[in-house]
Amino acid sequence: MSFRNDHEAWLTRHKTSRSGERRGRLERGHLHGETAFLRDVWWPVCGHLEDLHPEYEVMDWRGRSYFADFMWKPPGAQLIIEIKGYAAHVRDMDRSKYCHELNRETFLHAMGYPVISFAYDDVEQRPELCQSLLRMVLSRYQPNSSATSRPVMAEKELLRLAVQQASCIRPVDVSRHFGIDHRTAVGMLKKLSAKGLLLPKERGKTSRIMQYILTQEALRSL
Repeated sequence: MSFRNDHEAWLTRHKTSRSGERRGRLERGHLHGETAFLRDVWWPVCGHLEDLHPEYEVMDWRGRSYFADFMWKPPGAQLIIEIKGYAAHVRDMDRSKYCHELNRETFLHAMGYPVISFAYDDVEQRPELCQSLLRMVLSRYQPNSSATSRPVMAEKELLRLAVQQASCIRPVDVSRHFGIDHRTAVGMLKKLSAKGLLLPKERGKTSRIMQYILTQEALRSL
């Protein structure tokens, strides 16, 4: 099914299942930016709109209703996705609204609703960047089910560890994180280096490879 047909059917299904203000918010809130995100970012990554709910109602820390742009809610996970335009979320926002937005996102995170946001300008002008970032986020919730899932998952976890280090990653970092011996840790790092995902960095005058840095290809593969 094409995006256009799937999107129309998906939107009609959600409108039919709602009434009152919940339906009104969907009709008023699902506009160009949200549609562009689905068409140019979500669809190329996922190929479907299953488990995605538009204008999803949740409560904020004051007990008031708040409608998130999207709630992704597959079995065992839930994630709020917001599309933020500069005018509404920066230029025209006063200090009180700014504080409320930060408090709401912190509260939602505490309630088990992680929030990720995409700038409307990026969705419109740099959809490939948004696709890469979305793919990284969703990979945390979608374990690989193929026969090689364990090695693949271990490689991705090692790359995420390298990101968290915010500098070079060393065999000792890998050993501690995975609970493995030094030799195995070195082998994992060398394997990713051979794939072009890590770049070995010499240390000291001995020219020994003691640490590795992430490549741009590694960030795209997450």
